[in-house]
Amino acid sequence: MNTATEPAAPGERFNFAHHLLEVNAARSERIAYIDDRGQLSYADLSERVRRMAAALRALGIKREERVLLLMLDSNEWPVSFLGALYAGIVPVAVNTLLTADDYAYMLEHSRAQAAIVSGALLPTLTAAMIKSDHEVAKVVVAQPVAPLHPSETEFENFIAAHEPLTRAAATSGDDPGFWLYSSGSTGRPKGTVHSHANPYWTAELYGKAVLALRDSDLCFSAAKLFFAYGLGNALSFPLSIGATVLLMAERATPEAVFKRLTGKLPTLEGRKPTVFYGAPTGFAGMLAHPDLPTREQTALRLVSSAGEALPAEIGERFKQRLGVDIVDGIGSTEMLHIFISNRPERVRYGSTGWPVPGYVIELRGDDGKPVADGEPGDLYIQGPSSALMYWGNRTKTRETFQGGWTKAGDKYVRNDDGSYTYGGRSDDMLKVSGIYVSPFEVEATLVQHPAVLEAAVIGVPGTNGLTRVKAFVVLKPDASATDAELKAFVKDRLAPYKYPRQIEFLAELPKTATGKIQRFRLRERETAH
Repeated sequence: MNTATEPAAPGERFNFAHHLLEVNAARSERIAYIDDRGQLSYADLSERVRRMAAALRALGIKREERVLLLMLDSNEWPVSFLGALYAGIVPVAVNTLLTADDYAYMLEHSRAQAAIVSGALLPTLTAAMIKSDHEVAKVVVAQPVAPLHPSETEFENFIAAHEPLTRAAATSGDDPGFWLYSSGSTGRPKGTVHSHANPYWTAELYGKAVLALRDSDLCFSAAKLFFAYGLGNALSFPLSIGATVLLMAERATPEAVFKRLTGKLPTLEGRKPTVFYGAPTGFAGMLAHPDLPTREQTALRLVSSAGEALPAEIGERFKQRLGVDIVDGIGSTEMLHIFISNRPERVRYGSTGWPVPGYVIELRGDDGKPVADGEPGDLYIQGPSSALMYWGNRTKTRETFQGGWTKAGDKYVRNDDGSYTYGGRSDDMLKVSGIYVSPFEVEATLVQHPAVLEAAVIGVPGTNGLTRVKAFVVLKPDASATDAELKAFVKDRLAPYKYPRQIEFLAELPKTATGKIQRFRLRERETAH
């Protein structure tokens, strides 16, 4: 039974795209999206979504068949994603930073029947189609940059040729809604299948209940829409309450972000974002940039972070410079969005915060039993937004989705106040002198040094066969530091056994396309050496 504080569950018949259009039916003139080229009202969004649904249906694509979305963040992205959902077709939203080989795999794995692609990415998709045994019958190109092949269709012509679909597909909340691929930090990316109800739950439990978004907000996410995090930030959350979203097609450099935070994009007409979503690496780059805006130059009331744990030093410096806390949390592709989080009114820097109401958290030891407070354990989550499965991967599905629980693959510690502190990935945790050492804890300490931009920590075998801590450090431009200086810096702040016995300076750290540090690449480097 629902209480007064619990959101109502979707009914047996539920289509997430239809739900969002209905929620905003009375907001026809309000602006839903602003991109680099123009604005899109809620009325325009509704019409274009239903035209896209009709156009995809006209191609003969059937319920639950897939359509690949390889698109930069622009007003065409939500039209395509929601249009497919409205028609009962499954959009497969993929990372725009990958290679043709990656897309060739995804085309074959998803058996996509069509592809919707930004013109700037069309050459890469074409190369992927040449390499793959795909089933794509139609390629729809948004904002083409070159003459199209006869087999390709321009986006605007594609949707304009069809009258809006008048009725959404009769899907249920448990029906497959869309896919997101994992970041691929190890092995092949996994096609994570989410239901129509999953984004509804993330919006209700986190966007509304924790972030308390308002319909007057202008939301801007540096994380792109193809990320689970970005999808909530720039689609599920704001559209669930009738807010406006600013989309950015280009890479989220500090300069590009500052231009938008200060309202200098022409299509903003002087309006400034009130809500900003970023990641720790991006916040570090912003703080290191000489043109970081002042709090008077922005209109921010809420700032969110996810993707990796936020070092306390970054959050504190950001609050000092811009006058607003960073609300850090953890989510995953498998859970769709954040399930442990700080609160806008209650931030504990150095921790990920407290469980989001509606989710149950459990930390388990190697024996599978819950661990005591203060002890590191594997993170398990129970909640309504968990994915249905990994497509075509029964072994990984069973490993991750265990009854009502989802295994996150992260180590955490529960603190006395009920908050949780990140301890690294389960396979990244180090045991030094018989004691667990969190690589993130050492990394977070190293980056507090004024000369350090980034750091990554792994375990390496010592001469006695025992694990030793090694740090790879990237220094800030024109900064200098010695390994002895950094070792002493860590020793002064952490238990002596945690300091890195070896430090190697690099020009850059290996990362996934989503910006996550690939510690396994560093381990491979050590093995090769």
